[in-house]
Amino acid sequence: MYAFLLAVHAVIGGLALLSFWSAGLARKGGTTHRLAGRTFLLAMIGIGATALPMALLRLAAGDVAFGVFMLYLFLITATACLNAWLAIRWRGDWRRYHGPWHRALAWLNLAAAVALLAYGLQRGAVLLSGFSAVGLYAGVQMLRAAARGEQPRWWLHAHYSGMLGAGVATHIAFLGIGLGRLLPAYAGSAQMLAWFGPLATAVVIGWRLRRRYGAGPERAAADPLA
Repeated sequence: MYAFLLAVHAVIGGLALLSFWSAGLARKGGTTHRLAGRTFLLAMIGIGATALPMALLRLAAGDVAFGVFMLYLFLITATACLNAWLAIRWRGDWRRYHGPWHRALAWLNLAAAVALLAYGLQRGAVLLSGFSAVGLYAGVQMLRAAARGEQPRWWLHAHYSGMLGAGVATHIAFLGIGLGRLLPAYAGSAQMLAWFGPLATAVVIGWRLRRRYGAGPERAAADPLA
């Protein structure tokens, strides 16, 4: 069962990588951007649907560290995808988007990050401890966005932040987990770069997007999920 899920997961992951870059490089709001964006989010649903049972199977087999990290990665990735999708669907309703579900999900990310940090420190696992920062950051940013009130183009910031977060998870899964299992020699500092490299890249891209879209009057944009 695990081998079958892994094979399906890998195929869908390849589609997710391809559609992520297709959407990212296409003209924003255009047909290609919308189609690739929808494909990416649908692929992420498939990834989540296979990752969750894989994590539970690994836990049942006694591989606690990998199972725990898979569950954590599932949570932060699902959060990013949900934020990206609903930001577009509800872009005309700030209160609905930042409703109770949003705050509950933010606190869930914070709780999971703290738990992962404690578990990583107890095991001396640098990767687990380090990646707790992702959930901490996501949870804090979601709560801050809700506390700030409605801002110009809030939905655009939430959308591209969510897409970047989901994209980071996809690249980490491929470079840090999948490629490492295919190439056992791929380890050490190179593997560490594969884990934290996508995260650093997303920070830079997010900074550039905030500079480009972070101020000024809100512009109309096509719904990539319509």
